[in-house]
Amino acid sequence: MRKLLLASAASMGAMLVTAGTAAAQPAKPVAAGTIAVHVNGYLQFEIGDFGSSFNTSGGYKLNPVTTNGDARIYAGVDAMTLDGIEYGAQIETRTSTSDASVGANKTTGAGGTTGDDALYIKRAYGYIGTVQGGVVRFGQGDGPFSLLQTGVVEAFGDGAQYNTDGGIEQALPSNSAPANFIYADSSGLYATDKVVYMSPTIAGLAFGVGYEPNSNGLKEGYGDCASASTVNAAGTSSVCADEAASPLAGDIGKRRKNTIDAMLSYSVSSMGAVSKVSGGLIHGAPIAYDGAAVTSGALKYGYDELNVYQVGAQTTFAGLTLGANVKTGQTLDGYSFKVRGTRDALTYIVGATYVVGPYVVGASFFQGQTAGSYTPGAKESRTLNEYGAAVGGNYVVGKDLSLFAQYLYGNRHQIGNTALLNGKAQDQAVALGATLKW
Repeated sequence: MRKLLLASAASMGAMLVTAGTAAAQPAKPVAAGTIAVHVNGYLQFEIGDFGSSFNTSGGYKLNPVTTNGDARIYAGVDAMTLDGIEYGAQIETRTSTSDASVGANKTTGAGGTTGDDALYIKRAYGYIGTVQGGVVRFGQGDGPFSLLQTGVVEAFGDGAQYNTDGGIEQALPSNSAPANFIYADSSGLYATDKVVYMSPTIAGLAFGVGYEPNSNGLKEGYGDCASASTVNAAGTSSVCADEAASPLAGDIGKRRKNTIDAMLSYSVSSMGAVSKVSGGLIHGAPIAYDGAAVTSGALKYGYDELNVYQVGAQTTFAGLTLGANVKTGQTLDGYSFKVRGTRDALTYIVGATYVVGPYVVGASFFQGQTAGSYTPGAKESRTLNEYGAAVGGNYVVGKDLSLFAQYLYGNRHQIGNTALLNGKAQDQAVALGATLKW
Protein backbone atom coordinates (compact mmCIF):
# COMPACT_ATOMS: atom_id res chain seq x y z
CA MET A 1 0.00 0.00 0.00
CA ARG A 2 2.77 2.43 0.90
CA LYS A 3 4.51 1.81 -2.45
CA LEU A 4 1.20 2.43 -4.23
CA LEU A 5 0.72 5.75 -2.42
CA LEU A 6 4.25 6.90 -3.20
CA ALA A 7 3.96 5.92 -6.85
CA SER A 8 0.63 7.73 -7.18
CA ALA A 9 2.00 10.85 -5.52
CA ALA A 10 4.96 10.84 -7.90
CA SER A 11 2.63 10.51 -10.89
CA MET A 12 0.53 13.45 -9.72
CA GLY A 13 3.62 15.55 -9.15
CA ALA A 14 4.80 14.89 -12.68
CA MET A 15 1.33 15.56 -14.08
CA LEU A 16 0.50 18.83 -12.34
CA VAL A 17 3.68 20.74 -11.50
CA THR A 18 4.36 23.52 -14.02
CA ALA A 19 7.61 23.67 -15.95
CA GLY A 20 10.19 25.97 -14.43
CA THR A 21 9.16 25.48 -10.82
CA ALA A 22 11.27 22.35 -10.52
CA ALA A 23 15.02 22.40 -9.94
CA ALA A 24 17.23 23.62 -12.74
CA GLN A 25 19.14 20.37 -12.98
CA PRO A 26 17.55 17.55 -15.01
CA ALA A 27 15.19 15.18 -13.21
CA LYS A 28 17.12 12.27 -14.70
CA PRO A 29 20.77 13.38 -14.97
CA VAL A 30 22.49 12.28 -18.14
CA ALA A 31 25.65 10.22 -18.12
CA ALA A 32 29.02 12.00 -18.16
CA GLY A 33 30.12 12.96 -21.65
CA THR A 34 26.61 12.71 -23.13
CA ILE A 35 23.86 15.10 -24.21
CA ALA A 36 20.09 14.49 -24.29
CA VAL A 37 17.61 16.47 -26.38
CA HIS A 38 13.95 16.36 -25.37
CA VAL A 39 10.67 17.75 -26.65
CA ASN A 40 7.97 17.51 -24.01
CA GLY A 41 4.44 18.85 -24.12
CA TYR A 42 1.31 19.77 -22.23
CA LEU A 43 -2.34 19.87 -23.25
CA GLN A 44 -5.24 20.75 -20.98
CA PHE A 45 -8.95 21.08 -21.74
CA GLU A 46 -11.80 22.18 -19.46
CA ILE A 47 -15.55 22.57 -19.90
CA GLY A 48 -17.54 24.17 -17.15
CA ASP A 49 -20.42 26.24 -15.90
CA PHE A 50 -19.79 29.54 -14.16
CA GLY A 51 -21.60 32.50 -12.66
CA SER A 52 -20.42 35.91 -11.50
CA SER A 53 -21.57 39.40 -10.59
CA PHE A 54 -20.82 40.40 -14.19
CA ASN A 55 -22.55 37.62 -16.14
CA THR A 56 -25.16 40.23 -17.08
CA SER A 57 -23.83 43.76 -17.44
CA GLY A 58 -24.57 46.79 -19.66
CA GLY A 59 -26.95 44.95 -21.99
CA TYR A 60 -24.56 42.00 -22.49
CA LYS A 61 -25.05 38.51 -21.10
CA LEU A 62 -22.48 35.73 -20.80
CA ASN A 63 -23.27 32.13 -21.68
CA PRO A 64 -22.51 30.32 -18.39
CA VAL A 65 -21.23 27.18 -20.16
CA THR A 66 -17.83 27.58 -21.78
CA THR A 67 -14.60 25.78 -22.61
CA ASN A 68 -10.98 26.74 -22.15
CA GLY A 69 -7.57 25.13 -22.33
CA ASP A 70 -3.91 25.50 -23.09
CA ALA A 71 -1.14 23.83 -25.10
CA ARG A 72 2.59 24.14 -24.48
CA ILE A 73 5.80 22.75 -25.93
CA TYR A 74 8.88 22.28 -23.73
CA ALA A 75 12.00 21.89 -25.84
CA GLY A 76 15.32 21.51 -24.11
CA VAL A 77 18.69 19.90 -23.76
CA ASP A 78 20.55 18.39 -20.78
CA ALA A 79 24.24 17.49 -20.83
CA MET A 80 27.17 16.60 -18.61
CA THR A 81 30.89 16.96 -19.28
CA LEU A 82 33.34 14.19 -18.46
CA ASP A 83 34.39 16.01 -15.29
CA GLY A 84 30.81 16.31 -13.95
CA ILE A 85 29.69 19.80 -15.03
CA GLU A 86 25.97 19.78 -15.84
CA TYR A 87 24.48 22.26 -18.31
CA GLY A 88 21.44 22.68 -20.49
CA ALA A 89 18.57 24.87 -21.61
CA GLN A 90 14.78 24.94 -21.51
CA ILE A 91 12.36 26.84 -23.76
CA GLU A 92 8.64 26.95 -22.99
CA THR A 93 6.38 27.88 -25.92
CA ARG A 94 2.69 28.59 -25.33
CA THR A 95 -0.39 29.39 -27.37
CA SER A 96 -1.50 33.00 -27.16
CA THR A 97 -4.95 34.30 -26.34
CA SER A 98 -7.16 35.57 -29.16
CA ASP A 99 -9.93 38.08 -29.69
CA ALA A 100 -13.49 36.79 -29.37
CA SER A 101 -14.84 34.76 -32.32
CA VAL A 102 -11.50 34.79 -34.16
CA GLY A 103 -10.55 31.24 -33.22
CA ALA A 104 -7.44 29.24 -34.08
CA ASN A 105 -5.44 31.20 -31.48
CA LYS A 106 -5.17 34.13 -33.83
CA THR A 107 -5.54 37.83 -33.12
CA THR A 108 -7.41 40.44 -35.13
CA GLY A 109 -5.11 42.67 -37.15
CA ALA A 110 -5.65 46.04 -38.82
CA GLY A 111 -8.89 46.33 -40.75
CA GLY A 112 -10.36 43.23 -39.13
CA THR A 113 -7.94 40.84 -40.81
CA THR A 114 -6.80 37.75 -38.95
CA GLY A 115 -3.28 37.96 -37.63
CA ASP A 116 -0.89 35.13 -36.87
CA ASP A 117 0.14 35.95 -33.29
CA ALA A 118 -0.37 32.33 -32.23
CA LEU A 119 2.74 31.37 -30.22
CA TYR A 120 5.00 33.08 -27.70
CA ILE A 121 7.91 32.22 -25.42
CA LYS A 122 7.15 32.24 -21.68
CA ARG A 123 10.35 30.79 -20.23
CA ALA A 124 13.72 30.50 -21.97
CA TYR A 125 16.76 29.87 -19.79
CA GLY A 126 20.01 27.97 -19.61
CA TYR A 127 21.84 26.50 -16.62
CA ILE A 128 25.31 25.34 -15.65
CA GLY A 129 26.64 23.88 -12.43
CA THR A 130 27.51 20.82 -10.40
CA VAL A 131 25.83 18.73 -7.75
CA GLN A 132 28.42 19.87 -5.21
CA GLY A 133 28.57 23.57 -6.10
CA GLY A 134 25.03 24.43 -7.14
CA VAL A 135 23.56 25.77 -10.35
CA VAL A 136 23.52 29.14 -12.12
CA ARG A 137 20.42 29.80 -14.24
CA PHE A 138 20.40 32.57 -16.83
CA GLY A 139 17.61 33.86 -19.03
CA GLN A 140 13.86 34.29 -18.84
CA GLY A 141 12.65 32.12 -15.97
CA ASP A 142 11.88 31.63 -12.30
CA GLY A 143 13.81 33.18 -9.45
CA PRO A 144 14.27 31.76 -5.94
CA PHE A 145 11.10 33.52 -4.73
CA SER A 146 9.06 31.05 -6.78
CA LEU A 147 11.49 28.11 -7.03
CA LEU A 148 11.68 27.74 -3.24
CA GLN A 149 8.09 28.76 -2.46
CA THR A 150 6.62 26.26 0.02
CA GLY A 151 3.10 25.59 1.26
CA VAL A 152 1.12 26.75 -1.79
CA VAL A 153 -0.66 23.48 -2.60
CA GLU A 154 -1.90 23.41 -6.22
CA ALA A 155 -1.47 19.75 -7.26
CA PHE A 156 -5.15 18.86 -7.64
CA GLY A 157 -7.88 19.61 -10.16
CA ASP A 158 -6.39 21.54 -13.07
CA GLY A 159 -3.18 22.06 -11.09
CA ALA A 160 -3.51 25.84 -10.80
CA GLN A 161 -6.99 26.90 -9.56
CA TYR A 162 -6.92 30.75 -9.39
CA ASN A 163 -3.37 30.80 -10.78
CA THR A 164 -4.15 29.38 -14.19
CA ASP A 165 -3.32 30.05 -17.82
CA GLY A 166 -6.01 28.27 -19.81
CA GLY A 167 -8.19 27.06 -16.93
CA ILE A 168 -11.86 27.80 -16.30
CA GLU A 169 -10.85 30.71 -14.06
CA GLN A 170 -9.86 32.67 -17.16
CA ALA A 171 -13.44 32.53 -18.44
CA LEU A 172 -14.57 34.56 -15.42
CA PRO A 173 -14.83 38.34 -15.81
CA SER A 174 -11.58 39.76 -14.42
CA ASN A 175 -13.40 42.22 -12.17
CA SER A 176 -15.12 39.35 -10.35
CA ALA A 177 -12.19 36.95 -9.91
CA PRO A 178 -9.82 37.43 -6.95
CA ALA A 179 -6.32 38.19 -8.29
CA ASN A 180 -4.19 37.49 -5.27
CA PHE A 181 -0.39 37.65 -5.01
CA ILE A 182 -0.22 34.52 -2.85
CA TYR A 183 1.05 32.62 -5.91
CA ALA A 184 4.74 33.47 -6.41
CA ASP A 185 4.80 31.49 -9.68
CA SER A 186 3.37 34.57 -11.39
CA SER A 187 4.30 35.48 -14.97
CA GLY A 188 5.10 39.04 -13.88
CA LEU A 189 8.00 37.49 -11.94
CA TYR A 190 9.15 34.49 -14.00
CA ALA A 191 8.77 35.87 -17.56
CA THR A 192 11.64 38.33 -17.07
CA ASP A 193 15.35 38.08 -17.89
CA LYS A 194 17.57 37.40 -14.87
CA VAL A 195 20.54 35.57 -13.36
CA VAL A 196 19.89 33.10 -10.53
CA TYR A 197 22.10 30.98 -8.29
CA MET A 198 20.59 27.90 -6.59
CA SER A 199 22.76 26.22 -3.97
CA PRO A 200 23.09 22.48 -3.40
CA THR A 201 21.14 20.99 -0.50
CA ILE A 202 23.44 20.31 2.45
CA ALA A 203 22.00 18.71 5.59
CA GLY A 204 18.54 19.77 4.43
CA LEU A 205 19.52 23.43 3.91
CA ALA A 206 19.41 25.20 0.53
CA PHE A 207 19.24 28.78 -0.64
CA GLY A 208 18.89 30.83 -3.81
CA VAL A 209 19.50 34.40 -4.90
CA GLY A 210 18.56 36.19 -8.13
CA TYR A 211 19.10 39.52 -9.87
CA GLU A 212 16.95 41.13 -12.58
CA PRO A 213 18.15 44.52 -13.93
CA ASN A 214 14.82 45.36 -15.60
CA SER A 215 11.41 43.76 -16.00
CA ASN A 216 11.71 42.86 -19.69
CA GLY A 217 12.23 39.41 -21.14
CA LEU A 218 14.61 38.26 -23.85
CA LYS A 219 14.77 40.57 -26.90
CA GLU A 220 12.02 42.83 -25.52
CA GLY A 221 12.22 46.62 -25.68
CA TYR A 222 15.50 46.91 -27.58
CA GLY A 223 14.70 46.72 -31.28
CA ASP A 224 13.33 50.27 -31.61
CA CYS A 225 15.36 51.96 -28.88
CA ALA A 226 17.27 54.62 -30.83
CA SER A 227 17.67 56.80 -27.74
CA ALA A 228 16.38 57.21 -24.22
CA SER A 229 13.60 59.42 -25.59
CA THR A 230 12.25 56.85 -28.08
CA VAL A 231 8.49 56.32 -27.55
CA ASN A 232 5.87 54.04 -29.02
CA ALA A 233 3.57 55.03 -31.87
CA ALA A 234 0.90 56.28 -29.47
CA GLY A 235 3.41 58.36 -27.53
CA THR A 236 2.29 56.81 -24.23
CA SER A 237 5.36 54.82 -23.19
CA SER A 238 9.00 54.27 -24.08
CA VAL A 239 10.30 51.26 -25.99
CA CYS A 240 13.69 51.34 -24.23
CA ALA A 241 13.95 48.36 -21.91
CA ASP A 242 16.72 49.67 -19.68
CA GLU A 243 15.34 53.09 -18.76
CA ALA A 244 15.94 54.23 -15.17
CA ALA A 245 13.71 57.33 -15.50
CA SER A 246 11.05 58.56 -17.91
CA PRO A 247 8.91 61.70 -18.46
CA LEU A 248 6.00 59.51 -19.63
CA ALA A 249 3.33 58.72 -17.07
CA GLY A 250 2.63 55.35 -18.76
CA ASP A 251 6.11 54.11 -17.84
CA ILE A 252 5.83 54.82 -14.10
CA GLY A 253 4.54 52.19 -11.70
CA LYS A 254 4.69 49.64 -14.52
CA ARG A 255 8.40 48.93 -14.98
CA ARG A 256 10.79 47.45 -12.42
CA LYS A 257 14.52 47.95 -12.08
CA ASN A 258 17.19 46.22 -9.97
CA THR A 259 14.99 43.43 -8.64
CA ILE A 260 16.64 41.06 -6.14
CA ASP A 261 15.10 37.98 -4.56
CA ALA A 262 16.53 35.54 -2.03
CA MET A 263 15.14 32.45 -0.32
CA LEU A 264 16.27 29.90 2.29
CA SER A 265 14.71 26.46 2.72
CA TYR A 266 15.10 23.53 5.09
CA SER A 267 13.76 20.02 4.51
CA VAL A 268 13.74 16.96 6.74
CA SER A 269 12.50 13.37 6.53
CA SER A 270 11.45 11.57 9.70
CA MET A 271 9.35 8.47 10.36
CA GLY A 272 7.97 8.46 6.82
CA ALA A 273 7.05 12.16 6.79
CA VAL A 274 8.76 14.65 4.47
CA SER A 275 8.58 18.25 5.70
CA LYS A 276 9.88 21.55 4.35
CA VAL A 277 9.91 25.18 5.45
CA SER A 278 11.13 28.19 3.51
CA GLY A 279 11.26 31.95 3.74
CA GLY A 280 12.63 34.92 1.87
CA LEU A 281 11.94 38.18 0.07
CA ILE A 282 11.78 39.98 -3.24
CA HIS A 283 12.72 43.65 -3.73
CA GLY A 284 12.47 45.89 -6.78
CA ALA A 285 12.23 49.58 -7.56
CA PRO A 286 9.97 51.48 -9.97
CA ILE A 287 11.70 53.66 -12.53
CA ALA A 288 11.72 57.36 -11.63
CA TYR A 289 9.46 60.07 -13.07
CA ASP A 290 11.19 62.93 -14.91
CA GLY A 291 8.16 64.68 -16.38
CA ALA A 292 6.14 67.77 -15.58
CA ALA A 293 4.59 68.14 -12.13
CA VAL A 294 1.43 66.06 -11.61
CA THR A 295 -1.34 67.35 -9.34
CA SER A 296 -3.78 64.41 -9.33
CA GLY A 297 -3.95 60.63 -9.52
CA ALA A 298 -1.46 57.98 -8.41
CA LEU A 299 1.50 59.73 -10.03
CA LYS A 300 0.97 62.72 -7.74
CA TYR A 301 2.01 60.53 -4.79
CA GLY A 302 4.48 58.24 -6.55
CA TYR A 303 5.03 54.55 -5.88
CA ASP A 304 6.66 52.58 -3.10
CA GLU A 305 9.37 50.09 -3.95
CA LEU A 306 8.33 46.46 -4.24
CA ASN A 307 9.13 44.66 -0.97
CA VAL A 308 7.41 41.32 -0.34
CA TYR A 309 8.29 38.74 2.32
CA GLN A 310 7.08 35.16 2.48
CA VAL A 311 7.24 32.14 4.76
CA GLY A 312 5.74 28.74 4.10
CA ALA A 313 5.66 25.15 5.33
CA GLN A 314 4.30 21.82 4.17
CA THR A 315 4.51 18.18 5.14
CA THR A 316 3.65 14.93 3.35
CA PHE A 317 2.88 11.64 5.08
CA ALA A 318 1.15 8.49 3.74
CA GLY A 319 -0.27 10.32 0.74
CA LEU A 320 -1.53 13.35 2.71
CA THR A 321 0.07 16.76 2.05
CA LEU A 322 -0.70 19.80 4.22
CA GLY A 323 0.65 23.27 3.41
CA ALA A 324 0.38 26.93 4.36
CA ASN A 325 2.06 30.11 3.13
CA VAL A 326 1.95 33.78 4.18
CA LYS A 327 3.13 36.81 2.17
CA THR A 328 3.18 40.46 3.18
CA GLY A 329 4.75 43.74 2.12
CA GLN A 330 4.58 46.66 -0.29
CA THR A 331 2.70 45.39 -3.33
CA LEU A 332 -0.64 45.07 -5.09
CA ASP A 333 -2.07 41.99 -6.80
CA GLY A 334 0.21 40.71 -9.54
CA TYR A 335 3.30 42.09 -7.76
CA SER A 336 2.65 45.58 -9.14
CA PHE A 337 3.75 48.74 -7.31
CA LYS A 338 1.45 50.31 -4.74
CA VAL A 339 0.88 54.05 -4.39
CA ARG A 340 2.77 55.78 -1.58
CA GLY A 341 0.62 56.40 1.47
CA THR A 342 -1.54 53.31 0.98
CA ARG A 343 -1.62 50.21 3.14
CA ASP A 344 0.78 47.26 2.87
CA ALA A 345 -0.58 43.96 1.60
CA LEU A 346 -1.12 40.72 3.51
CA THR A 347 -2.25 37.33 2.21
CA TYR A 348 -2.24 33.68 3.27
CA ILE A 349 -3.21 30.31 1.81
CA VAL A 350 -3.88 26.90 3.37
CA GLY A 351 -4.31 23.72 1.36
CA ALA A 352 -4.22 19.94 1.36
CA THR A 353 -4.19 16.98 -1.00
CA TYR A 354 -4.71 13.29 -0.37
CA VAL A 355 -3.52 10.60 -2.78
CA VAL A 356 -4.76 7.03 -2.64
CA GLY A 357 -4.19 4.69 -5.55
CA PRO A 358 -5.06 6.54 -8.79
CA TYR A 359 -7.29 9.05 -6.97
CA VAL A 360 -6.46 12.52 -5.69
CA VAL A 361 -8.63 14.95 -3.73
CA GLY A 362 -7.56 18.45 -2.72
CA ALA A 363 -8.73 21.79 -1.42
CA SER A 364 -7.29 25.23 -0.77
CA PHE A 365 -8.41 28.58 0.62
CA PHE A 366 -6.69 31.96 0.38
CA GLN A 367 -7.52 35.40 1.71
CA GLY A 368 -5.73 38.66 1.01
CA GLN A 369 -5.87 42.37 1.66
CA THR A 370 -4.30 45.04 -0.57
CA ALA A 371 -4.82 48.74 -1.27
CA GLY A 372 -6.69 47.87 -4.48
CA SER A 373 -7.72 51.05 -6.32
CA TYR A 374 -7.35 53.30 -3.28
CA THR A 375 -5.17 56.43 -3.43
CA PRO A 376 -4.73 58.91 -0.54
CA GLY A 377 -7.81 61.12 -0.22
CA ALA A 378 -9.98 58.95 -2.46
CA LYS A 379 -13.58 58.11 -1.55
CA GLU A 380 -13.21 54.34 -1.61
CA SER A 381 -12.17 52.36 1.43
CA ARG A 382 -8.45 51.81 1.93
CA THR A 383 -8.60 47.99 1.62
CA LEU A 384 -9.54 45.56 -1.14
CA ASN A 385 -10.51 42.27 0.54
CA GLU A 386 -10.30 39.14 -1.60
CA TYR A 387 -10.67 35.44 -0.92
CA GLY A 388 -10.95 32.30 -2.97
CA ALA A 389 -11.65 28.61 -2.37
CA ALA A 390 -11.00 25.59 -4.57
CA VAL A 391 -12.00 21.92 -4.29
CA GLY A 392 -10.98 19.30 -6.81
CA GLY A 393 -10.45 15.65 -7.55
CA ASN A 394 -8.42 13.66 -10.09
CA TYR A 395 -8.38 10.20 -11.56
CA VAL A 396 -4.88 9.40 -12.83
CA VAL A 397 -5.43 7.23 -15.90
CA GLY A 398 -1.68 6.91 -16.46
CA LYS A 399 1.53 8.74 -15.74
CA ASP A 400 0.77 11.13 -18.63
CA LEU A 401 -3.01 11.57 -18.33
CA SER A 402 -5.27 12.84 -15.54
CA LEU A 403 -9.05 13.43 -15.60
CA PHE A 404 -10.37 15.97 -13.10
CA ALA A 405 -13.30 17.85 -11.63
CA GLN A 406 -12.94 21.21 -9.89
CA TYR A 407 -15.03 23.85 -8.11
CA LEU A 408 -13.97 27.48 -7.53
CA TYR A 409 -15.51 30.27 -5.47
CA GLY A 410 -14.15 33.82 -5.26
CA ASN A 411 -15.16 37.06 -3.57
CA ARG A 412 -13.93 40.70 -3.73
CA HIS A 413 -15.01 43.69 -1.64
CA GLN A 414 -13.91 47.34 -1.56
CA ILE A 415 -16.43 50.11 -0.93
CA GLY A 416 -16.24 52.76 -3.65
CA ASN A 417 -14.19 50.64 -6.10
CA THR A 418 -15.80 51.44 -9.46
CA ALA A 419 -14.57 48.19 -11.04
CA LEU A 420 -16.95 46.31 -8.72
CA LEU A 421 -20.76 46.45 -8.42
CA ASN A 422 -21.64 48.53 -5.35
CA GLY A 423 -18.20 47.68 -4.03
CA LYS A 424 -18.69 43.92 -4.24
CA ALA A 425 -18.15 41.05 -6.67
CA GLN A 426 -18.18 37.26 -6.54
CA ASP A 427 -17.85 34.29 -8.84
CA GLN A 428 -18.08 30.53 -8.87
CA ALA A 429 -17.34 27.83 -11.41
CA VAL A 430 -17.49 24.07 -11.72
CA ALA A 431 -15.53 22.29 -14.45
CA LEU A 432 -14.53 18.92 -15.83
CA GLY A 433 -11.33 18.42 -17.78
CA ALA A 434 -8.28 16.44 -18.76
CA THR A 435 -4.55 17.08 -18.46
CA LEU A 436 -2.10 15.35 -20.78
CA LYS A 437 1.66 15.78 -20.29
CA TRP A 438 4.52 13.92 -21.97
